[in-house]
Amino acid sequence: MEIYLVVIIVMLAIVAGAAVMRVLQNNLLKTKSQAIVREAEEKAEIMKKDRLLEAKEKFLQLKSDHDKEVTQRNQQILKEENRIKQMENTLKQKMETFQRKDSELDSLKQSLEKQQSTVAQKKEEAEKMLQNQVKQLEKIAGLTAEEAKKQLVEALQEEARTEALSKVKDIIDEAKLTSVKEAKKIVLGTIQRTAAEQAIENSVSVFNIESDELKGRIIGREGRNIRALEAATGVEFIVDDTPEAIILSCFDPIRREIARLAMHRLVTDGRIHPARIEEVVAKTKKQIEEELVEIGERTCIDLQIHGLHPELIRMVGRMRYRSSYGQNLLQHSREVANLCATMAAELGLNVKLAKRAGLLHDIGKVPDDDAETPHALLGHKLAEKYKENWEVVNAIGAHHDEIEMTTMLAPIVQACDAISGSRPGARREDSENYMKRLKTLENIALSYNGVEKAFAIQAGRELRVMVESEKVSDDQADLMSIDLSQRIQKEMTYPGQIKITVIREKRSVNFAK
Repeated sequence: MEIYLVVIIVMLAIVAGAAVMRVLQNNLLKTKSQAIVREAEEKAEIMKKDRLLEAKEKFLQLKSDHDKEVTQRNQQILKEENRIKQMENTLKQKMETFQRKDSELDSLKQSLEKQQSTVAQKKEEAEKMLQNQVKQLEKIAGLTAEEAKKQLVEALQEEARTEALSKVKDIIDEAKLTSVKEAKKIVLGTIQRTAAEQAIENSVSVFNIESDELKGRIIGREGRNIRALEAATGVEFIVDDTPEAIILSCFDPIRREIARLAMHRLVTDGRIHPARIEEVVAKTKKQIEEELVEIGERTCIDLQIHGLHPELIRMVGRMRYRSSYGQNLLQHSREVANLCATMAAELGLNVKLAKRAGLLHDIGKVPDDDAETPHALLGHKLAEKYKENWEVVNAIGAHHDEIEMTTMLAPIVQACDAISGSRPGARREDSENYMKRLKTLENIALSYNGVEKAFAIQAGRELRVMVESEKVSDDQADLMSIDLSQRIQKEMTYPGQIKITVIREKRSVNFAK
């Protein structure tokens, strides 16, 4: 029992000690919290003072900056006021000057009006005197004023015609000594440095066979093979009595070439029937298309032309199987490209662009789908479509004067196209038209008064006119040559140029007996 009491007393003592400890801890915590609060209040007071000091310093700084800005603005305002005052003074001076000039002008105007009235009076007096003098001269000369004026005008016209003719002759001679000499030098040098080919017949092709026995196999039973060939190729096959030959006739050289190659494959293979014909013709067409691209690429490489659109390259290849007046279109275009490059180099222009324009100038002759548009305009559209240089586009469209020339390349391409087409042997010309052109030249010359004989020589490139010395003077002969050249340009179409030579010869013949 005592033990329980001791335990209870001990427990009560522990509980009391714990309560005392908690009271002591609470007092200690309260003391610490009061110290922390006091410390925080002191720090807050210090921070408050610091912020107030900073705010005062910033305010003082802003005030000083504002004062400076106000001072500067006041100075600027003073400067502007001074400048405005100076401008006002200047304007006042100018106004005074203008007023002074106005007064001077008024005085001058008054004096001019007086002078005009005086001049008008003198003019009337002079007209009256002139009329009196004219009447006196009419009485003395026995002619009216109109008759005298007519005679004077006729004399002046004759004198002016003679002087004008001599001046025209001097101008032409001077031009020949300068510009014509240089132009001929450039053109002749260009032509001499460029190789050329002759025109050839290209409306039919001849396919040679080993024996006439093959003709029957090519025709086939009831002509089915030859009909299949014509339907697949679009070429007319002429099988006649010509020994060991079959004639292929077509206006399109590409179709004719496809037919020739297909025929060669069929004859070599030996199997000739409609199904085989269609198969071989299809393969041949594919081969020709690849060959066209290869020809176009090789042409561009030879001419050192880069960056050409693939479709334009294919069209360049198609030129290989096109012709113009018997002249192969690809050879003509290559020739024009080389001529343009040489001429552009002589004139200091862009050689690459000139060569490009020369090669593509007849690209409009290749497509078959637009036969109504002139080839120059069609080529212009194609070059524009495939993003060619604008100078090249203009040169293509203007080389036959279809559009206005806006670049220096355009006249060069036009001149080189004419050079390539008009050189001897370049194009095939019908003999009847050739003879007709020569006869027309001679008839134009013979239509002039005083012409005794006229001869078209050098394949129509020169016209020599013999005039009678009694009827035509030297000045009239010069005038006749100029008039003849202008008339031929207007009335005739011809390649190149024609030289007109008027010859006036006087012969004095006597006999010594």
